[in-house]
Amino acid sequence: MISVVIIGSGNVAQHLISAFAKSDTVEVIQVFSRTVDTSIKNIDSSKIISAFYQLKAADLYIISVTDKAIAEVSAQIPFENQLVVHTSGSVAISALNSKNRRGVFYPLQTFTKNKPVDFGEIPICLEAENEKDYQLLETVGKSISDKIFPINSEQRKALHVAAVFVCNFVNHLYEIGNEICKENEIPFEILQPLIQETAAKIMTLSPTEAQTGPAKRNDTQTINTHLNFLSNETQKEIYKILTKSIIDNGKKL
Repeated sequence: MISVVIIGSGNVAQHLISAFAKSDTVEVIQVFSRTVDTSIKNIDSSKIISAFYQLKAADLYIISVTDKAIAEVSAQIPFENQLVVHTSGSVAISALNSKNRRGVFYPLQTFTKNKPVDFGEIPICLEAENEKDYQLLETVGKSISDKIFPINSEQRKALHVAAVFVCNFVNHLYEIGNEICKENEIPFEILQPLIQETAAKIMTLSPTEAQTGPAKRNDTQTINTHLNFLSNETQKEIYKILTKSIIDNGKKL
């Protein structure tokens, strides 16, 4: 068994703990939580610690904390020449303290507290400073996921930006759509089949091929009708920016 210590108790950490609990290859021997959160699922409370000096020797230390805390936390690990990784999409491998061997174990997914996910379908992006450490991370990754990718820090930065566009920004557009529906006494659920079909299409088509709508057709009459309808200036600006981007993209083809 590969022994793992998870440092952190947030959404990503708790989902990793749940995933590793089902693995025959990996054993989580400790979880570090500053507040000794005994509500963490799938781990015995006796394995939850709150002081760095309590850390046991392990094959792998996974730091799953806020981006700004990664460097500070990695410096407090009381070992040298151990494999220490973080789970961030936007922080370089070099942010980890160099007294230990460094790597990245980045599961690319949006995690919500108490909402189960199928880890087998989640891409895990790996980076290490040497081949032996990469192979260990690959073994750990394959114990919970079928989708493992070698991704360096620069690629991961690009991937994280892309993820913000396709996840966080798209969700905000859902929020705007919901606001427009509420203001006009329309159930948001009417849009849900459209949302599902839009997401499903890019499983078989490229986003360019899947694009539809008035901007794609350069239908200025409908576009102007929509802009005249919108009274919220922020919503109007977002509509204009996205419309222009779609039109400009069509001109490149």
